[in-house]
Amino acid sequence: MAQTTLPLPPPLPLTTFTEDEILFRDNIRQFADEKVRPLVREMDEKGVFDKNLIHEFFQLGLMGIEIPEQYGGGGAKFFEAILAVEELSRVDASAGVIVDVQNTLVNNALLRWATADQKKRYLPRMAADMCGAYALSEAGSGSDAFALQTKAELKGNDYVLNGRKLWITNAKEAGLFVLFATVDPAAGYKGITAFLMEKEFPGFSVGKKEDKLGIRASSTCELVLEDCRVPKNNVLGEAGKGYKIAIETLNEGRIGIGAQMAGVARGAWEYASKYAQERKQFGKTIGEFQGVQFQIAQMATEIEAARLMVYNTARMKDAGIPFVKEAAMTKLFCSQVAERVTSLAIEIYGGYGFTKDYPVEKYWRDSKIGKIYEGTSNMQLATIAKLLLGSK
Repeated sequence: MAQTTLPLPPPLPLTTFTEDEILFRDNIRQFADEKVRPLVREMDEKGVFDKNLIHEFFQLGLMGIEIPEQYGGGGAKFFEAILAVEELSRVDASAGVIVDVQNTLVNNALLRWATADQKKRYLPRMAADMCGAYALSEAGSGSDAFALQTKAELKGNDYVLNGRKLWITNAKEAGLFVLFATVDPAAGYKGITAFLMEKEFPGFSVGKKEDKLGIRASSTCELVLEDCRVPKNNVLGEAGKGYKIAIETLNEGRIGIGAQMAGVARGAWEYASKYAQERKQFGKTIGEFQGVQFQIAQMATEIEAARLMVYNTARMKDAGIPFVKEAAMTKLFCSQVAERVTSLAIEIYGGYGFTKDYPVEKYWRDSKIGKIYEGTSNMQLATIAKLLLGSK
């Protein structure tokens, strides 16, 4: 029987850091520790993100990292956006996801698909003071994203939209939504169209805010569209090509979720390893017991592997190398690592870890969403398998 030779993957970009990247990362880390960390518990308990922090995100340039300087952005690379998401998530996953959605989904969609006029209208605001949200999911269309029921009908110079969106991150804070609807239900996915929806458009409203297990300070809301009028020139890309925008943007967004989960795991590990050197039992610190040492070592090893996957896939994206499989692997693995590491961190704290008086239980709660949003773990496995085996 003839043997099948699998093609070798392309050479991967190095994950070394430039001096500018190190400075950028360290500045975000310091900001997260000094400005975000003191507010984490209060924001989590209230389920509301501090508005002043969002203002500081804009002041620091964190909300327009890849936006060109001509529009007021940082003109940096995708890799820097990923570093920001990781460092913020190390302290608070809600902070990380706000910056993540802004950069890897909304800004990326505008940079890739917007017309010159749309860029001129929206990119300066996205860099200066306007939060963005990405509105694809509905009650009946989660993993089957293109089964959405929100309809858009062209009437004169406007599209009239009717329907509801669900699970929309950043909905309370956002002024601009990349929102998907179908202009032709009979056409299936080929009827899906992306719209640039402003919060003030008539017929548009933000509905119920979900009371969630984790990332509680990050708003997750329903959107309601009742004869909502959107100017025809606010179509993003082309009518009927929204499915392409959704797929390609989410491929990039999955790297961001990988970074968020790597940050969550790091944050939990840092607390657990420090506690292991402080807590005493049987006359010595628990970190002196081999069982705990092995747990700390295993956690650190998995975190390092997760971070390298994130960095490598981000470098591939910046280098123009195909990265869809690697993005799916990154999100899958990083979400698994985050759940394992945060759970072990609770166990290292023992009974204290199960209380809200100590920080590790929040990391565990925040980790769970990593296996769900922007494509469940099963959807990542399906994508990986298709690309490895060449199935359609």
